[in-house]
Amino acid sequence: MTYAAITGWGKCLPPAVLTNQDLGTFLDTDDEWIRSRTGMRERRISHVPVGELAYVAARRALAAAGLDPGELELVVFGTTTHDEQAPNMASGVQRRLGAWRAGAMDVNTACTSFLYGLSSATALIRSGVVKNALVIGAELISPFMDWKNRNVAVLFGDGAGAVVLQATDREEGVLAEKLGCDAEARDSLRIHGMGTRYADMTHRIGDTTWIFDGQDIFKRAVKAMSGACEDVLARRRLTPADVDLVVPHQANLRIIDAVAKRAGAPPEKVFVNIERYGNMSAATVVVALCEALEEGRVKPGATLLLPAFGAGLTWCAHLVRWGSRVTPVGTSDAELPPCSRTGLELVQEILARKVGAIGWPDPT
Repeated sequence: MTYAAITGWGKCLPPAVLTNQDLGTFLDTDDEWIRSRTGMRERRISHVPVGELAYVAARRALAAAGLDPGELELVVFGTTTHDEQAPNMASGVQRRLGAWRAGAMDVNTACTSFLYGLSSATALIRSGVVKNALVIGAELISPFMDWKNRNVAVLFGDGAGAVVLQATDREEGVLAEKLGCDAEARDSLRIHGMGTRYADMTHRIGDTTWIFDGQDIFKRAVKAMSGACEDVLARRRLTPADVDLVVPHQANLRIIDAVAKRAGAPPEKVFVNIERYGNMSAATVVVALCEALEEGRVKPGATLLLPAFGAGLTWCAHLVRWGSRVTPVGTSDAELPPCSRTGLELVQEILARKVGAIGWPDPT
């Protein structure tokens, strides 16, 4: 039987930091209010397009796997915040890498996009369509944020991560997965101003209104992710005690704690980095996985549980068996261009661009 082992991994975080204190300079909020409700202290704001973040993460993942871009057969790009809808984001990464043999496709299931992409690439490897794949999770949320709505403005950040999958006869990679969608509640998380339905001049591009029912999302997210975790464990006849590390979607610390409790995972078996990055949507799980490896939290042969949820409301859980290697084969010299501005300065620039758009009044 063919499996799809994870053999390379890489992340790319923009250097500019936006702290809770920074948010308090233009929102009615403060560090205590944000931390007590979300567990977040800071998040990153990008000075480059999402394609640039993804390219750097991809280069690092390929180097970690020791795979030449010319050997790559598939690029899967998971995101909600495209630089452009057409052509797709994956083709841009393919061109930058020089991966001329690779197919390229995007996946948009909001915060679950990386894991849905992981399922897609794994299935194509198992079925023999391709022998390897690059799966990216990346978001550039800051330009689309409603920076006057503290209920959402405090939650999200920018970032990217990627993994390389390669065919193997060893029982590695995704062992079980459960994908689902609670579409009945899709209206509880919507972004007005993104998409062709807003091409009637009622919204300026990037000038968004976020619909975010936090209480409803919390209840549905905890129930869905917990159920998905139970499902994948049952499929492999495993118990929570068999899981070495849970690497969940980093949306809210309260949600992470509730899912871990229901899944029977003690705090020491749950990887959390939400305090540093906030919710990076499609990038959260893959960046957390990279950092778990960097911190020595993933051991050879480890069994990992990766649950997530996103707008739609999509949800999933993946049971992953790690291989024998937990250190990169090589490193990449790919870097982002320097940034001289702070996260607060970048947000102020975003706000100024929206207010200064020709033909549109100040939204205040």
